Amino acid sequence: MPLAEELIKIFLLTAMSFAFAMALTPVLTHYLYKYQLSQRMRTQAWDGTSADVYLSLHKKKEGTPSMGGLLVWVTAAILTVFFNLSRSQTWLPLFALIATGFLGLIDDLLNVKGISAVKGLSIKLKFLFQFLIAGAGAWWFYVKLGFSVVGIPGASILHLPAQFDIGWWYIPTFMLVVVFITNAVNITDGLDGLAGGIAAICFGAYMSIAWLQGQFGLAAFCGTIVGSLLAFLWFNIYPARFFMGDTGSFALGATLGVVAFLTNTVLLLPVIGFIFFLEAASSLLQRFSKHFFRKKLFISAPLHHHLEALGWPETKVTMRFWVVGVVVAVVGVVLNVLK
Repeated sequence: MPLAEELIKIFLLTAMSFAFAMALTPVLTHYLYKYQLSQRMRTQAWDGTSADVYLSLHKKKEGTPSMGGLLVWVTAAILTVFFNLSRSQTWLPLFALIATGFLGLIDDLLNVKGISAVKGLSIKLKFLFQFLIAGAGAWWFYVKLGFSVVGIPGASILHLPAQFDIGWWYIPTFMLVVVFITNAVNITDGLDGLAGGIAAICFGAYMSIAWLQGQFGLAAFCGTIVGSLLAFLWFNIYPARFFMGDTGSFALGATLGVVAFLTNTVLLLPVIGFIFFLEAASSLLQRFSKHFFRKKLFISAPLHHHLEALGWPETKVTMRFWVVGVVVAVVGVVLNVLK
């Protein structure tokens, strides 16, 4: 297919995804509100202490429905199955999208219904299933596809080899990266429009990278996610009509990790997804400091809650993070060209 036709297909699927998700929104919103599918507010931090700062900042959002992330991954999955199914380029990210989307959906439903004593799946169960899904993907990449190399960003400038063979270490590396970015997106999903906006920027960057590599099917897949995310953001920006929920953040995070490996740009993921890594790092540092030094580094973690507690309006935090997200995404695409 000529390049012009491939480009038309990518943008057409992106536009179709936006339109389809917008059309689905009234139906989804109806059921979310009808059945009051809203998550319980977090009252305790991970260490059992009271989450007073968090509650003071977000108590007003209680009752807002969750599971809006269904709009994103269901739309992208349907369009991919009917218009962009490719064994070499879209099967793996589609598997990650659907598998982790369902995992997050189960967690959200348990939270909403109050079935579990821990308000959703336990941390151990979440990690168990995330590692199982990531392990299946790692096995397929290494055994079936023969992937074992990692690309080096900016290699031409640094006079380094373009890629480095890590052998069987590819499997644990794949699993750790996918599980980490899955939870990093989940951690970032704490303000209206924040995780959705950053995810749209990241997938837009990877759409460009896949296009430059000639992986047009993967580029179109990223485009469908961008389109559905833009429709989601229409209703998720402040004040949010609904929240993403674990079903959305798990699906987006895991899929982002898989796309990074498919494009052999996993070392660029901390650049393109800098905000996700920053948010996860702030949460981990807070836990480390409280556990070992009995002292908080931040008023409230992750970083976006700390900035809110300092007096930044929620919208300012979100939009400034979007700005940073765009800048680092552009840097990531440029570094990919220079490798």
